[in-house]
Amino acid sequence: MGFLTEAVPLRHAALPVLPGITRIVADNPGVMTYHGTNSFLVERDEGLVVIDPGPDDARHVADILKAAGGRSIGLILLTHTHADHFGAVAALKAASGAPVAGFETSAKPGFVPDIPLADGSELFGFTAVHTPGHAADHLCLAYTGARGKKILFSGDHVMSWSSSIVSPPEGDMRDYYRSLQRLLARDDDVFLPGHGPLLPQPRGLTAELIAHRQRREATLLAALARQEWSVAGLAARLYAKQDLFLKAAAQRNVLAHLLKLKAEGAVREMAPETSEHPDNVAMAAMAEQSESWRARVLRMQDDARRRFGLA
Repeated sequence: MGFLTEAVPLRHAALPVLPGITRIVADNPGVMTYHGTNSFLVERDEGLVVIDPGPDDARHVADILKAAGGRSIGLILLTHTHADHFGAVAALKAASGAPVAGFETSAKPGFVPDIPLADGSELFGFTAVHTPGHAADHLCLAYTGARGKKILFSGDHVMSWSSSIVSPPEGDMRDYYRSLQRLLARDDDVFLPGHGPLLPQPRGLTAELIAHRQRREATLLAALARQEWSVAGLAARLYAKQDLFLKAAAQRNVLAHLLKLKAEGAVREMAPETSEHPDNVAMAAMAEQSESWRARVLRMQDDARRRFGLA
């Protein structure tokens, strides 16, 4: 696919992107975050708008406040509540006094946005476009920039550097398909994603992402036509991943596809496997060394054993 790459962005700096829009890349690089989470500052008469304040990192919050340069922050605007986008919300709100706007039904337990947004809500020149799939509360944010340029802050739904993970139950592959089709029908000039560089001519990559998912689905069905598979076994067969984080992501995407196909009547779920796949044994061993991984891996183990065949 036509993904983009870029050199590691300058850290702790406000990087011009488009007139009136700067980008600060959080220092949280990784296999799932590329060089880090993008926080965008958009200049408005009402005050600066900060889109996605990023991970829970005091230095990143300080970088945002430094980039504001004494200007008032009028709004904190969320694409979704995953930790790498949402973690700094409390600290930035405390430091700036700005209200937080996000989707009206938050996927984050205990979090209620100060300004709840429905699909189509307008605020500070932005229009909320509800795009569930990667996350149930995911919003893309449509904005008209200088000289009428149509900009879409696309969060993690469409990124310039990689496809997105769809991890049930919050992630839903049927929603993801529908949301991609919705973006394909738009006429935005550029996407500004949650990770990676600006994406010009975004409809091309959006169409490629849909085609990629359709090919993956066809491959899954072809494999199931030959035999029944567990989620972990099928992911290991179809994805050539070595990194355990990427193996985990592959399993979540496979499960999301299978649940979509099950809902559509194409596959059926069977009794689960009774033993752990070697990949999940390795993940469990790694989890013993990582508090952040422990709960995630335990949650994944039952899903990895789920087994499917053709309907």
